[in-house]
Amino acid sequence: MFLRPKDASEIENFEPDFTIINGCNVTNEKWKEDGLNSEVFVSFNIEQKLALIGGTFYGGEMKKGIFSMMHYWLPLNGIMSMHCSANIGKNGDTALYFGLSGTGKTTLSADPNRQLIGDDEHGWDDKGIFNFEGGCYAKTINLTEETEPDIYRAIRRDALLENVMIDPVTKEVDYFNTDKTQNGRVSYPIYHIPNYQEQSLGNHPNAVFFLTCDAYGVLPPVSKLSPGQAMYHFLSGYTAKVAGTERGVTEPEATFSACFGSAFLTLHPTKYADLLQQKLEKHGTHVYLINTGWSGGGPGEGKRMSIKATRGAIDAVLDGTILSAPMRVDERFGFEVPTELRGVPTDLLNPRNTWKDKAKYDATADKLVSMFKKNYQKFVAPGMTDYSAFGPK
Repeated sequence: MFLRPKDASEIENFEPDFTIINGCNVTNEKWKEDGLNSEVFVSFNIEQKLALIGGTFYGGEMKKGIFSMMHYWLPLNGIMSMHCSANIGKNGDTALYFGLSGTGKTTLSADPNRQLIGDDEHGWDDKGIFNFEGGCYAKTINLTEETEPDIYRAIRRDALLENVMIDPVTKEVDYFNTDKTQNGRVSYPIYHIPNYQEQSLGNHPNAVFFLTCDAYGVLPPVSKLSPGQAMYHFLSGYTAKVAGTERGVTEPEATFSACFGSAFLTLHPTKYADLLQQKLEKHGTHVYLINTGWSGGGPGEGKRMSIKATRGAIDAVLDGTILSAPMRVDERFGFEVPTELRGVPTDLLNPRNTWKDKAKYDATADKLVSMFKKNYQKFVAPGMTDYSAFGPK
């Protein structure tokens, strides 16, 4: 989860920058009195540079806790800290993938045609992109070698499986058994991915993807955002909480998470938005909104976007095909949407066409627009750049 020393000489006179004490068997019985949400606790003392974690049998709290600290320190020094994955092409073209857990950051960045920089936490400074971590932390639910070959093959010696079920007869891991949890995980070193960037570094990105798991089935699979729209959607962070990633969530649930990671923000969201805007403008980076959620309706009515279709949209951006594709302007959201795109079924590009009941689509789309507007009101205040004009109408 963290960067590893290359050899013993790097830690001869090691002085820790931060100490984590993880007592997974320890719980807080007085959690209600302390105003917590459960008996689990994750406490960080910035002055003492000490973290105490208890009651959770996941390693994710350790990595996300340190990530929150990076979210505090780096922006104060003009460095953008980001909840995103990153990879780099053969020609040095770098791409970032923002998104909450379950939206596809790990899956989409593990591309056999590109080198993986990292799957979750990165910084963007004057030299380019750098990874905070030394490995990846992937969901294992319904994992197969066919659907996600790189992740499946990364599970070998030195990988750590968390909260997955073992078949009592075969003694094999059963990734389809969710009796314990839908949030089974694997943590593996980045070198388990055959195509990884050894220095965990990248150039200034050519493309940025905002991954949104649209639980309403309203958004198209890919949309091109203007600079103003990019800031609006970055602050909005619309997506869905996917089953198993948070306690009590058993079905996809629409939500807004500022900067696609509000749980980890230690400064005001506009601090990160201002930094990102500066980076995008300086380096001419294009931003795209990718819907990895539903089409034709929400869960139970529509279908989840296939990985194949999503990869088709991503590939069209990375190889430049989308720049020559015919476009339409979405009547509600105002962003550009291709009407034809190699690798993406044409019927998916206009979400309304995938719904049997067109009137129901219109009503659902209008509802989502209202949700966007209501959520964004908290970002309209004195001293803040107002991007509401770039939101849906």
